[in-house]
Amino acid sequence: MSALAEQVGSYVPKLEEIMEGYQLFFAQCCCDLQPQSCDAHISALLISRTFLPLSCPGCGALTQSVNADEAGYYTITRHSVRRYGAGKRERDSKRHMGSDEGSRKERGEFLKRVNSYNRFLVRDLELNEGQPNGDDQVSQTPFCDRCHNLMHHHTGVPIVHPTIEAIENTIEESPHKYNHVYHVLDAADFPMSLISGLQRSLELMPQRSQNRRARHKTHYRGRAADMSFIITRADLLLSEKKKVDSLMPYLVEVLREALGRRSRDLRLGNVRCVSAKRGWWTKEVKEEIWKRGGGGWMVGKVNVGKSNLFEVVFPKGRSESMDIQTVRNRARQGTLDVLDDMDTKNALEAQQCSKTEGTEQENIPQKDEIFFDEDSLLPPPQPETAYPVMPLVSALPGTTASPIRVPFGNGRGELIDLPGLSRGNLADYVLEEHRPSLIMKSRIKPEQHVVKPKQSLLLGGLIRITPVTPDMVFLAYPFVPLEPHLSATEKAIDIQTQSKESGVRSIAAPGTGESIKSAGIFGLNWDVTKARSGPLTAKDAVGMKAENLPYKVLSTDILIEGVGWVELVAQVRKRALEDARNGAQSDWPEVEIFSPEGKFIGARRPMGAWVRSELGKKERTKRPRRSVKGEKKATKKAMRVAATPLA
Repeated sequence: MSALAEQVGSYVPKLEEIMEGYQLFFAQCCCDLQPQSCDAHISALLISRTFLPLSCPGCGALTQSVNADEAGYYTITRHSVRRYGAGKRERDSKRHMGSDEGSRKERGEFLKRVNSYNRFLVRDLELNEGQPNGDDQVSQTPFCDRCHNLMHHHTGVPIVHPTIEAIENTIEESPHKYNHVYHVLDAADFPMSLISGLQRSLELMPQRSQNRRARHKTHYRGRAADMSFIITRADLLLSEKKKVDSLMPYLVEVLREALGRRSRDLRLGNVRCVSAKRGWWTKEVKEEIWKRGGGGWMVGKVNVGKSNLFEVVFPKGRSESMDIQTVRNRARQGTLDVLDDMDTKNALEAQQCSKTEGTEQENIPQKDEIFFDEDSLLPPPQPETAYPVMPLVSALPGTTASPIRVPFGNGRGELIDLPGLSRGNLADYVLEEHRPSLIMKSRIKPEQHVVKPKQSLLLGGLIRITPVTPDMVFLAYPFVPLEPHLSATEKAIDIQTQSKESGVRSIAAPGTGESIKSAGIFGLNWDVTKARSGPLTAKDAVGMKAENLPYKVLSTDILIEGVGWVELVAQVRKRALEDARNGAQSDWPEVEIFSPEGKFIGARRPMGAWVRSELGKKERTKRPRRSVKGEKKATKKAMRVAATPLA
C-alpha cells in the first residue's frame, strides 16, 4: 500500500502542471476571443498564478490581466514569461519531492552537525529551512509588456503623474524607523527640477543651520526622516570631474537662492553632484546608502535620472556577513575543521553581532510571506537577491508607475524608486517623432551666436529669444539639444507662430503657434567682467582690476524646463549704467522670451560654462619658421655685389 502511495505521489506534480496549463490555455483563449466579456474569475485566475511576479520589476506596477495597454500586463505566451514560469514550477516540484519524512530527517541531522561547528555558519551558507539553495534559483524576473515594448521598441504611454500628497502618504506607510529621502535634481535645468516645500510636505527633519548647537536628529511620529540633495547627470555641465567639483560652491549658492529666504543660514552640506554615466561620486553615495540602511527613497520629477541613478548606487552583491564567500569556499573544500580555531570563530561572531549605529536590522519578508493590502499605496518588496532586476531606464516621462522596493543586506534596508512628479508638458507642443530630442543625452558644445539689433534667436522653432534693449549686441550660447537659428525678428515671429511657411526646421506640433505667449522679460543682472575680460584681468598678463575697466560684462542663464539652458552675455559702458541709476533712459541689457503658453522658462545666475569649458579658446601655435627658400642664392648675390668695385 505504501509503495502504491509513493507511486501516486510522484505523479502529483505532473498532474498539477498539466491542469495548470489547461487552465491558463482556456483563460487565454477566452480573453482573446471575447476581450470585452471576459469573466472576472478568469482574470483573477491569471493574476493569482504563482509563476507570475507580484509586480513588474521595471515599472513597479502590480501584475494584472485586464487591460493590455496599461502597465503590469503580462502576455502568458511570451518566451521570457514562459521560461520564468517553467523555473518556478520546477522549483515547486523539487520542494514537493523533497518534503518526505526521510529527507526532513536527513536535512535536520546535517544542519545539526554543521551547527555544532559554528552557529552562524548555517545562515552564512544559506541552509536555513525555507531558503532556496543554489539549485533552486529561478530565471530572471521578466518585465511587463509595457516595459518590454519600451526597452526594445521605444514605444509606450506615460502614466498619470502622482501628486506630492500621494508621495507623502506613500512614505508615511514606510515599515522602517529610519528613513532618508534623496531629492534628485537634474543638472540640465538646475534648479528648475527642485520641488518647492518638499521638506515641509513630507514632514522631514529640518535642514541643519550654521549654529553649532543645531540638532541633527529629530523624530516625527516615532520615526526619523531626513533629506539630502543629489544633482544627477553632472557630465552635462563640464567635461572633467575636477571641473565639476570646482562648480560645487556655485551649485550650492544657486540651490540656496532657489530654496528661498529661510535657507540663508542653512549649512547645505548634504548636496552631492554625481554622474551615473561617468561614475563620478557614485561610490560615495552607495556607501552612504549601505551605512544608513533603513528606507531610502528616491524622490524627484520625471526624467531627472532617478532610475539610472538607482541602478548605479544600489549596493548589489553585499550582505551583512562580509566574509561569506570565504566561508562558502572552505565549506566546499570540506575544511570545516578550520572553523574550530578560536580566532576565526570570534571574527565571524563579531561580524555577525556588530550593528552600525542608528541602522535598523529588519527582516524583509519573502514572497510567500507577503500579505498584500489592496488599499495600501506601498506595494510589497521584491524578493531579496544579491543581484536583483533594476528599474527600467527610459526617456519616456512617467516610466515608473508604482514604487519599486528593492531590499538589500539581509534585511538591513531597502531602496525605493518612487514615480516622478510632473515636470511640465512642453513635450505636448512637440511633434511625436521629435519628443526624444528634448532630453539632453550628452554634453553640448555650442557655437557662439551674435544677436544684433532687430534679430532673434530661435531654438527648434519652439522658443524665441528677442533682445529688448535697443542698439545692443548680445552673445548667445545655447546649451540645448534644439537646433538654433538666427534670423530677423519679423521672420522669427512668422516661423514661431506658424503664420507663414519657411524652410527653417521646426519641431513644433501643428497648432502650437496659437499658444505662443511671452514668458517675461529677463535682465542680465550678474557681473562677469573679470571672467570675460581675458588677458586684461589675468594675473599672468596685464593684471588690471575689473573695477578700473571702462565697461562691464553682464550675463545670465536662461533655463528651459527639462531641456537645458542658454547663456547670454552683453557688454555695456559703465557710464551708461551709472546714468540709468540716476533716472536717465536705461541701457541695462534685457531680453524677452516667447514660449508655448508663456511657460517652461526660468533664469539663474550664470555658470560660465562657455569660459569654464574653454570652448572659446583657440589653440596656441608657435610662430612659423622663416622660409629659407633661395637663401643661398641671395647670400651669393649679395657677396658678388659687395665684391664688385665701384666705377
